[in-house]
Amino acid sequence: MVVGEGKITLKSCYDRVESIESIYTGGKVVLSKAEDILCTASNEDINVIDTKTGKVKAQLKGDTESVTTFSIKPDGKHLVSASRSLQMTIWDMNTFKVTRSFKAHNAPVIVMDIDVTSTLVATGSADSSVNVWDITGGFCTHSLKGHSGVVTAVRFHPDMKAPRLVSGGDDGSIRIWNLNTRKCEAVLESHSSPVRGLDFTPDGRYLISAGRDSVIHIWDIRIKKLVRTIPVYEPLETVGVLKPDTKLFDSNESKDEHRLVLFSGGSQGIIRLWDFDTGKEIFKQTKEPNSKHACLDVLYAEESQQLVLITTDQNILFYDITNKFQKTRQIAGYNEEITDIKYIGPNKQHVIVATNSEQLRLYNLDNHNCELIYGHSDIILSLDVHELDNNTSLFVSGSKDNTAKVWLVDWKSKSNTRAICVAEAIGHTEAVGAVSLSCKTGCNFLVTGSQDRTVKVWDLSNAAKTQENAKMLKSPKKLIARYTTKAHDKDINSLTIAPNDKVFATGSQDKTAKLWSVSDGQFLGTFQGHRRGIWSVTFSPFDQILATTSGDKTIKLWSLNDFSCIKTLEGHTSSVLSSAFVTSGMQILSVGGDGLVKLWNIKDEECVLTLDEHEDKIWSLSVAGDGENFVTGGADSAIIVWKDTTEDNISRLHKEQADNILKEQALSNYLQAKDYRKAISLAISLDQPHRLLGIFMELINNPTNQNKEQDTDVSAQKLTRGELDSVLGSPDIDTVVKSLAPSHLTKLLGYVRNWNTNVKFSRVAQSVLYCILSSKSSEALLTIPEARELIVALSSYSKRHYVRVDRLLTESFIVDFTLQSMDNLGSVSEESQQ
Repeated sequence: MVVGEGKITLKSCYDRVESIESIYTGGKVVLSKAEDILCTASNEDINVIDTKTGKVKAQLKGDTESVTTFSIKPDGKHLVSASRSLQMTIWDMNTFKVTRSFKAHNAPVIVMDIDVTSTLVATGSADSSVNVWDITGGFCTHSLKGHSGVVTAVRFHPDMKAPRLVSGGDDGSIRIWNLNTRKCEAVLESHSSPVRGLDFTPDGRYLISAGRDSVIHIWDIRIKKLVRTIPVYEPLETVGVLKPDTKLFDSNESKDEHRLVLFSGGSQGIIRLWDFDTGKEIFKQTKEPNSKHACLDVLYAEESQQLVLITTDQNILFYDITNKFQKTRQIAGYNEEITDIKYIGPNKQHVIVATNSEQLRLYNLDNHNCELIYGHSDIILSLDVHELDNNTSLFVSGSKDNTAKVWLVDWKSKSNTRAICVAEAIGHTEAVGAVSLSCKTGCNFLVTGSQDRTVKVWDLSNAAKTQENAKMLKSPKKLIARYTTKAHDKDINSLTIAPNDKVFATGSQDKTAKLWSVSDGQFLGTFQGHRRGIWSVTFSPFDQILATTSGDKTIKLWSLNDFSCIKTLEGHTSSVLSSAFVTSGMQILSVGGDGLVKLWNIKDEECVLTLDEHEDKIWSLSVAGDGENFVTGGADSAIIVWKDTTEDNISRLHKEQADNILKEQALSNYLQAKDYRKAISLAISLDQPHRLLGIFMELINNPTNQNKEQDTDVSAQKLTRGELDSVLGSPDIDTVVKSLAPSHLTKLLGYVRNWNTNVKFSRVAQSVLYCILSSKSSEALLTIPEARELIVALSSYSKRHYVRVDRLLTESFIVDFTLQSMDNLGSVSEESQQ
């Protein structure tokens, strides 16, 4: 941060400004009818997410047992949830507080549905029963029994004039319940495995059911008969019906207003569409390469005409039905362990993230939209980014599938699939754990390091020529290695290319870092001194210095001229996993296995700031600019964005200092004018107990409202009996003390405790205590932080000091503060002193 010509201010303060954390750990997901909120299960809690911003609006705290299912009323006013504790809870969605909680079944509730009137909720349980509840009243209206196993699906009929409920079980049977007669009207038996999906056509005439027996059945509700079976050849988890007027793919045949279309999702992890009348497949999504997820559920957003796919790898994908199923939004519910993270894009509004999975995640930090990038077949370990221009970025990823892939991101594209694999490096025999792109304009080469202990330098010049026509590529271009060098005796954990593109450094588990020539791979020297493996290597952008971080809990700075260690920074309590230079190379940021972020001044080797927001080890950090912002990611699945607030902090301190100077002057003026009323409040605000003591001593020794000829003993006796008009020498001053805010009162009690330890000041201390206790009830004092401890400490001295507070303490304070008598107080004090 430059504050003047030639002057650089060292950073000293960073604040957490944004975070992306796990919001969905599997299970139920519900979209409100208004489509303004999305609710997801997160272990025992439920996250309420704003669909516009992608941020968590509220978290409904559970009862320590995992959530099994939940549903939102169509009017959006309440959410009903159930957990493994057998409790069913009703939440107010305006205040996000519990309105009612009760036991629902004798076994966990598995499925739930709310009727169109937002009045009733149906629950299907593992105890084979179906119950219907009045949501407002919280009582059971129907208890329906007949299933022989777990109830796996429930659905209200859309026409509640003749209320009916349909339920499906893991025995393959479907039961139709008449809620007026409380009896089962029919049992539909055709499925041979658990029924997972139930839905009705808009007119309520037909029931559509799907199960894990890989078929969709269509039933006529009026005659209770099966009218059509559609084989789908995959176990299904859900089925539904689109609105009749839905326009599909802008095709003429799909514009028939009377045509009904079904959607399904199952083990293939894709959405498929079916013609209701013919049973033919209308559309089938193309499965992403190397994707292994299955479908948990498909939500139908009628207003926006979208289908929302919920996958087994905790991703939530939005597709536009009317626009060839283009992906409009992606939400990554759970990031697993974050292995690497890098800023990307011209405005640093995005980060590319590698997690403990095969997919890359391109996050928009503004709205938390996440583009999933498929291509690797195993876990991704390392990343690097190069900005080609304001509209295009290049990045590389290294994976356990023994390859490195080069990706092009077109920021002008409005598609939600902007990253295209343009090249891949195949040649390593083990996992690629470190990658680095050349720094200069054009990005002509790539360096990769592997667990096979070799380093390869790859030519990117031909790949760069295809960047403009990347979208026309049928398959990624195969890169050619310029040379291969055996670099270390153990796994290579990190490598980085110098800003001038002439040399690169590698760090390994063999406890050494090495320097190499880019042009021919010539070995230039070894940086030796760490006692454990090296996790990262980083070049200073301004000096001939290399920083290394190690499992020995230290950061070492090395000279590139003679390979000597210049400085060692110690302070982390676990392995230091990554580092980055900031503030023109004068400071360094580091992250470690202790979950801490540390900021160091290189000149004096001092740690000036420690940030503790992560709950587990931090594997990676990435810096934007010269350290104005940085982002961290680690094993706790959290991505945290930090902002340099040093300038704001300095401005705040300057303002506080200026305010204190003005207050000091005002206090002096009040004391000179003997305006003690204002002086007392100001002295407490400025935390000046000595000047406050002087004010009280002046008032007590020179009272303005008492007979000055009375000796001290007489005044003390009257004070004890409560006969004086003023305790502190002036009624106005008494009023000031009695009306102090809780924070100021706590401060004052602390001062009084210290004064009370000195016999010379004990009279003042006990007078102030008397004034406080005589004006505050025990209940009021107990609400003040630290008041209990302070008053007990003060009272323990009253027996041997001048003014007694026996009369007050023998009332309700004896009970509230567990003080039996003044003698007991004295013994407590003696024990505490011993």
